[in-house]
Amino acid sequence: MNKLTRYDPFGGLTRFDPFGDINDMFKGFTLRPVFRGMEAEPQMKIDVSEEDKSYLVKAEIPGAKKDDIHVSVDGNQVSISAEVKKEKEEKDGKKVIRSERYYGNVYRSFTLGQDVDQGAAKAKYADGVLELTLPKKPGSTAKQLTIS
Repeated sequence: MNKLTRYDPFGGLTRFDPFGDINDMFKGFTLRPVFRGMEAEPQMKIDVSEEDKSYLVKAEIPGAKKDDIHVSVDGNQVSISAEVKKEKEEKDGKKVIRSERYYGNVYRSFTLGQDVDQGAAKAKYADGVLELTLPKKPGSTAKQLTIS
């Protein structure tokens, strides 16, 4: 007599649901066609190329001002962040037909194969493209391991 069981008087009854599973009603439904003509929030696209003595990074940051872009380099870790402001307004004479705004931050961080010489690094921003020239730190070469 050491087994106690809790009795549930409604345990055998199933719950009445006149609509069935509500998730089945929306299966396959997406909002993508509704937003077809609208632009998505901005993302930062990055190209990284390596040369013998440096890395070249190109980051597309349209809609950002030079003062709103921040780049930090710590060893071989590179972080780029920017505040993006985009405003678009369509008018028909003096009457505004459509006005769209986006304010937000974009951020990318990545790791390079070698440490960067921070004192010789250069940054240039023109036409929505940030170009970073990141020289490799002398003496910190990548070591190739032989597998036995």
